[in-house]
Amino acid sequence: MANVTPVVYVVSDSVGETGEFVVRAAASQFDGGSMDLRRVSHVQDTQVIDETVASAREENAIIAFTIVLPHLREHLLRRASALGVRTVDIMGPMLDAFEEVVGQPPHRKPGLIHQLDDEYFRRVEAIEFAVKYDDGRDPRGLERADIVLIGVSRTSKTPLSMYLAHRRLRVANVPLVPEVSPPEELFALPPERVIGLTIRPDKLNVIRVERLKSLGLTPQASYASPERIRQELEYADGIIRRIGCPVIDVSDKAVEETAAMVLEYVHRKKPLRG
Repeated sequence: MANVTPVVYVVSDSVGETGEFVVRAAASQFDGGSMDLRRVSHVQDTQVIDETVASAREENAIIAFTIVLPHLREHLLRRASALGVRTVDIMGPMLDAFEEVVGQPPHRKPGLIHQLDDEYFRRVEAIEFAVKYDDGRDPRGLERADIVLIGVSRTSKTPLSMYLAHRRLRVANVPLVPEVSPPEELFALPPERVIGLTIRPDKLNVIRVERLKSLGLTPQASYASPERIRQELEYADGIIRRIGCPVIDVSDKAVEETAAMVLEYVHRKKPLRG
């Protein structure tokens, strides 16, 4: 039997991101998710719906929709039924379930999930900030950061920065390498805005050996040697003591666990231990 590439129209009276996400998740279960997806966003009148349904009929397409305005939703269902077009109501059943449990009708306002005031935009800004000021790329960003992470290579600075960015913190990170002096901007920051990440030498050795293997390099390279690791950790410890910042030992911690400690420190000013 020949492979068929499904055509899916994602119709929404808002952006349509939710519908697209669900459709792509479903498609991924079928041979890698090959499909022809067409998003029809910000639908405000029945004419657009009529045109979309007509096109879907011609292409034997599926219409997945996240329409919360009742008159548009009902019109789409009627037209699709009349033309024999398959539809999937992504939001409807969940809205009905909430209404039954909560005991009150939904607001029926498109795009409320994206109208999350400054919180939504702060998260986007924080993620962009973390990418821009990752790995000490631009020291000018340090003074704008909520938190600056410092530590030797492979202490999870980048993944921790991204995790915290999703919690709306602007995070920059600076690698500590004996051959490269840290930017002067780092030492001008209040110590409480800097967090040092440290790790046991044996743990760092294991991580670096695995890293070298993944790159196709010999595990005996100086990057993973005990002497080099000792030298780097001693250098980093000196920088951390010079700044006087709090320190977290990440040796046996997942990124989520370290992030939870940082968040508690930032929001509650609870001293860091470990």
